[in-house]
Amino acid sequence: MKLKRFLSIPILGVFLLLGFVYYITIFIFIEDWIGLQNSSGSLNALIFTFLTAFSIFSFSVCVLTDPGQVPSSYAPDVEQSGISDEETKRKICDRCATYKPPRAHHCRVCRRCILRMDHHCLWVNNCVGYWNYKAFFMLIFYATIGSIYSTIIVITCAFQKDWDFNGHIPLKVFYVTCGVMMSALSLTLGTLFGWHIYLIIHNMTTIEYYEGIRSAWMAKKSGQNYRHPFDLNAYKNITLVLGPNMLKWWCPTAVSHLKDGLTFPVIRDNS
Repeated sequence: MKLKRFLSIPILGVFLLLGFVYYITIFIFIEDWIGLQNSSGSLNALIFTFLTAFSIFSFSVCVLTDPGQVPSSYAPDVEQSGISDEETKRKICDRCATYKPPRAHHCRVCRRCILRMDHHCLWVNNCVGYWNYKAFFMLIFYATIGSIYSTIIVITCAFQKDWDFNGHIPLKVFYVTCGVMMSALSLTLGTLFGWHIYLIIHNMTTIEYYEGIRSAWMAKKSGQNYRHPFDLNAYKNITLVLGPNMLKWWCPTAVSHLKDGLTFPVIRDNS
């Protein structure tokens, strides 16, 4: 049952962290800064609640959605693609003993091949692949914005507080600890978000990025130039992941633009 995926220590840790950040941001720092009874406080609390809710929703979608399994009946079309028997053998997964579509990789944790596999994520107790990559990206998007928002509130509250008094050392330590924690969380999530923006713009997965480094080195040794075969152009690459309708970019479940995950447009198809 898919709900069993939530029964893991890392996922419990994520929910505890979300709950802690939500509580201190709204009921301690916003309340202490401007109060929750006026319009400004209520608006800030509403905005942060929205970001938290969408982070939880995206997280849940990422956990529960199957990243994409290779159909047992899949076989490459050798005649149409014109590839040799030797190349066909390379497309067989050594562990599954079945054919692998382009961009599919075997996950040792899930013990199966995953369509357009990016990586296996401990924090979602699932692989990040073809069908849940958008949910994963929206998760780090909302989580990054939310953590930055919380960091600004914590720092603003600390600077506006009158610290000219004695006997409240624990309170000062709490403010400093929360400020450092939220700054570190914002930096970590922001770096991850920036990394996946780069991958989306170039239509790469994390695995393909590191494979591309080796391929570029091999091509340079033979006096050739290497270009990632699925890198069409920035806009097309973005729409292949998020969809053609910009209004639906923000919804992690809006994946009607996805096809079967077995074939992908390449540079020569776009020329």
